[in-house]
Amino acid sequence: MRRHVAIRLLLGLSLSIVAAARGAPAQNWPMFGGNVQSTSANPRPAGINAANLGRLRRRQVRLNGLVDASAIYLQGATIRGARHDAIFVTTSYGRTLALDADTGEVLWEYTPASYRGLAGTPQFTNSTPVADPDGKYIYAASPDGYIQKLAVSDGRLLWRTAVTELPRREKMASPLKFFRGHVIAVTGGYIGDQPPYQGHVVVLDGRAGKLLAVWNSLCSNRTGLMEPSSCPQSQSAIWGRAGAVIDPANGHIFIATGNGHWNGTTDWGDAVVELDSEATRILGNYTPADTSRLNDSDLDLGSTSPVLLGGNLLAQGGKDGKIRLLDLRRIAGAAPHKDHELQIVSTPSGTDLFTQPAVWRNDGQTWMSAADSGATAAWRVESGKLRRQWRHGIGGTSPFEAGGLLFVYAPHGGLNVYEAVSGRRIATLPCGAGHWNSPIVVDGRIILPEGNAISRATRGVLDIWALPTG
Repeated sequence: MRRHVAIRLLLGLSLSIVAAARGAPAQNWPMFGGNVQSTSANPRPAGINAANLGRLRRRQVRLNGLVDASAIYLQGATIRGARHDAIFVTTSYGRTLALDADTGEVLWEYTPASYRGLAGTPQFTNSTPVADPDGKYIYAASPDGYIQKLAVSDGRLLWRTAVTELPRREKMASPLKFFRGHVIAVTGGYIGDQPPYQGHVVVLDGRAGKLLAVWNSLCSNRTGLMEPSSCPQSQSAIWGRAGAVIDPANGHIFIATGNGHWNGTTDWGDAVVELDSEATRILGNYTPADTSRLNDSDLDLGSTSPVLLGGNLLAQGGKDGKIRLLDLRRIAGAAPHKDHELQIVSTPSGTDLFTQPAVWRNDGQTWMSAADSGATAAWRVESGKLRRQWRHGIGGTSPFEAGGLLFVYAPHGGLNVYEAVSGRRIATLPCGAGHWNSPIVVDGRIILPEGNAISRATRGVLDIWALPTG
């Protein structure tokens, strides 16, 4: 017994020594964006800075699946009786993997029974798993329409719950969230928008997997999971890169929908909707004045998720090349709200925004950065408006801010690193091409999956950059 205790103490000491060598305190990254708001900004020292970027070494890990999403990370997780700095990812056909962040070794793999029938088909997921705050469990989506709870210790399945009646049409493209004991998921549609499907928000009990609530963005007067063909309207997908975003102060759930019918009562296509923490009541809503044109022209307002900026401000991008700044007080209530924008600014290059902006604080001010296919830009919130500070003509996926640096993955290949405040590009880390993948920068590491799920590949690559410890 004493020997086992001594071994555990030595393991803990070794982990502390490694963390100290990287210059970073131990930290976790339990969900997409790091928190329920999905700010994608690491407020703690990440151990990586402009001075040591050139010393980073990349490890390429070959995966038994392709991850067209982001990773999560738990420092010092207990897996199979030993402590590991662990990375967790979900592949496009539903495999969820735990990997050692130092060696790239696969520590366990969960494969749903549906995998064999789905691998290589157009039915895939781009979801990121979420960790329970206790660090003992993670929750992951699979393209068969289920969410599963897995034990961090060995990948053991604890429950599976269906969140759609038609997984061939209703897709989980977005990350899962966990808040106050609940798992929150959203659904959209597959490429081509083949009916019938509806976007909906699902709330599950994290402990037992019970389905607690469903809010449907079409036929919203109906609760529970619907057979999609039973609703006369189709589409209104919820598919933004951050999925649902949540105000941690009150648990309010914010979503944005894509193309679909809007009537301001039961149908909420091309809208921003604020729900209560139980996803049972509409607390606020917004749609542009030209909502019909957006629907007719395939210009989804909800091509990205809402961005909570604080101070009652919310930003919402779209496929029409616009970012709309909203005041939550002006769109409060269940009655329909059209217009009411405080400001409209262009996306970085004036084209579709498919990525999730990052939000961070610098010298007491709020900053937002975003990337589209043609450029990357940053704004500062000043007097209730967005003031652009810089723009760089290289596009990317969802940005990540850490230590005053902005990390932006270019889907054609390369991870660009900018000074977050000035926009000066200081490095490009070599890596392969991708799609919706985005990096996390945490605990002395940069972790980035590569690849595009549209290729239907069943193998992929995970890049891990870290400082040498020897």
